[in-house]
Amino acid sequence: MRTAAHSSPTHANTCAKPEIWRQRFSMAAPIRLMGRGALGALLVLGLMLMRVSSQAEEAARPNVLFIAADDLRMNLGCLGDPVAKTPHLDRLAREGRLFQRAYCQQALCNPSRSSMLTGLRPDTLQVWNLLRHFREKMPDVLTLPQHFKNNGYFTQNVGKIFHNWRTKIQGDPDSWSVPAVLHFATHSQDVAQIDGGLPPNQAHARQTEARDVPDEAYYDGRVAREAVLALRALKQRKEPFFLGVGFWKPHVPFNAPKRYWDLYRREDIPSIANPTPPAGAPDVALHKSSEGLKGNAAAIAEVRHGYYAATSYMDAQVGKVLDELDRLGLRESTIIVFWSDHGFHLGEHGLWGKTSNYELDAQVPLIIAPPRAQAPGVPTSALVELLDVFPTLVDLCGLPMPGGLEGVSLRPVVENPGQTVKAAAFTQHPRPAHIELSGEVMGYSMRDERYRYTEWREWTTGRTLAVELYDHDRDAGENRNLSDSPDYAAVRNERAARLAAQFPHKPLPRE
Repeated sequence: MRTAAHSSPTHANTCAKPEIWRQRFSMAAPIRLMGRGALGALLVLGLMLMRVSSQAEEAARPNVLFIAADDLRMNLGCLGDPVAKTPHLDRLAREGRLFQRAYCQQALCNPSRSSMLTGLRPDTLQVWNLLRHFREKMPDVLTLPQHFKNNGYFTQNVGKIFHNWRTKIQGDPDSWSVPAVLHFATHSQDVAQIDGGLPPNQAHARQTEARDVPDEAYYDGRVAREAVLALRALKQRKEPFFLGVGFWKPHVPFNAPKRYWDLYRREDIPSIANPTPPAGAPDVALHKSSEGLKGNAAAIAEVRHGYYAATSYMDAQVGKVLDELDRLGLRESTIIVFWSDHGFHLGEHGLWGKTSNYELDAQVPLIIAPPRAQAPGVPTSALVELLDVFPTLVDLCGLPMPGGLEGVSLRPVVENPGQTVKAAAFTQHPRPAHIELSGEVMGYSMRDERYRYTEWREWTTGRTLAVELYDHDRDAGENRNLSDSPDYAAVRNERAARLAAQFPHKPLPRE
């Protein structure tokens, strides 16, 4: 059974080492006193012990269950949403560390996932769109699962972990010990598949579907099923594993099986709190992409209902995987990570979808739940970034830390929710919002303890064209741009200097 409380953590990879090294040194001391025959036998015995010790140390390393969601905003029960029905993620949050202020590096699937999985920012990778695979510019770059594979882990991918379509390389074969499955397709292909006649669609708005079908009719149900089978096979292996499980929801279309729609009453779904752009916001901060979700009032209500249904559907599939991990007795040897690639707008600021630098797009759910977590269930307000996950898992699992990573380990926060590791989180996005190769403008945004500060810079020169400043203590919805307010001049100037330290004013490469 899953429980919310655990004893103090022990890091198996480090606990094994002292005894291993005592064995090695105690065996080495008497060598000079022995004859050649005894010495040779002892050397053979020593090598055997070293091999056994190495195998024991490898076996003691924790497994990693690495679970991703797509386009999931902060609408979870554990994050304070009174409407969301997400019992399985709420339960996971009670077992580990819930990060209340985690941010993606770019609110678009390919750049965000590429950044997180390499530990490098989009500018370093030169990945800002849906087309370019990160290995095109950096063919030898090391990914998170690849590093685990190189260090004795069996790595496997079920579902969407890397970007799922249009790139020349499908996913990233170099990262996995076996070929990925259910990972490369378009979201529009996620249509209900069942034996026999298809029940009618009881939703009416564009990009919505409510059919009375089993969970496995859609991608995420099949991802959960394959992940359960993968865990059963991994249970039989001797080496530790890194299993990536990527769910496709709540990305459009909002086509969860009808039972998940039925969890909600339409009248309980909150209306759009701030349906107009922020006062004083520059036009470049907005975008015209709608993902086919715009409509009249009734359609908007149904779309927002559908998003909650899709979220609950995804949550239920996560629950199946977590339950199987428990049933197999693997929970006490497995670190669980849950994350979303970016947030999403559902009409706020007049925006639909992602591709902005606003809080609703930049902020993401993140949970890290190691075995025997310290202070389980106590959330943290520490500012963190998705690219911090790579060094964090390397640190928690006792692997050598690769050079050049641009994130930092969150282990201090995982072990103590009151700790902090950085003063700000950075998100960026180009204009046009969906560039094919090179853009015209890049927006760089910094979120610190109180403020969001954003500069929109000319691509070819790095010159600042427009500025935004939002005071979250007074305006959590980012509804008023204060960058021109004399009362905030000092705040603006200081944030400008800090942003320039992270992103110097310089041209970006053009194709």
